[in-house]
Amino acid sequence: MHHSTVVVVGASSGMGLAAARRFWERGATVWMVARDPERLRDAAAGIGHERLQALSADVSGEEGRARILAAVDRLDHLVFTAADLVYKPSRDLDDAEVMRAVRSKVVGPYLLSGAIAGRMPAAGSITFVSGVAAERPSPGGSVTGMVNGAINAMVHGLALELAPIRVNAVSPGWVETPFWKRVASDERRESLFAAMREKIPARRIVTVEDVAQMIELAATNRGVSGTTLYVDGGQRLV
Repeated sequence: MHHSTVVVVGASSGMGLAAARRFWERGATVWMVARDPERLRDAAAGIGHERLQALSADVSGEEGRARILAAVDRLDHLVFTAADLVYKPSRDLDDAEVMRAVRSKVVGPYLLSGAIAGRMPAAGSITFVSGVAAERPSPGGSVTGMVNGAINAMVHGLALELAPIRVNAVSPGWVETPFWKRVASDERRESLFAAMREKIPARRIVTVEDVAQMIELAATNRGVSGTTLYVDGGQRLV
């Protein structure tokens, strides 16, 4: 990854932060992009200073995408991990909540990919993060399943449109991220994870480092394009 430039959208925490750190540790110049400037600044400070740029921008909006395009004149790899997801039964959702999820994870990344691809070399790559909910949605997670399924389908078309730039998705199962601290108590979270560990074939919960490793594989393996790479411990099978 030496002499490569990687842009990670959603880099202030969780999978995006782990991916940014992994690319940086391998010698890449990394652009960390996220909405919240304070969280982004803290995340960047935890990695290093050389070969690291932090940019506050919201990929779901036209203004945010314009900020990215104005700042980044060339790149080798683009990674999308940002998401503004909602977990509610369909009967309790409104237009704004659904469209926020769609714009943050599908529409915004799709439009930025098309706009920025001309600044990438033939050996470049674009990697989206979808999720096992595309195949195994849970009650209240239909919107998440919908956007993840859209990503898995989207990479097929973009891999053809943007060729020879490679376009792939990485699909995690349950991952230990800060998201869980926002939606469940420590006791409830550990209970859920314990039950899932007993259920999935790998008998362990995927970590953000597992996901970052798969993102690196998608970015660097020149033989992979137009596909979805699973890092779910076999969760989609049960």
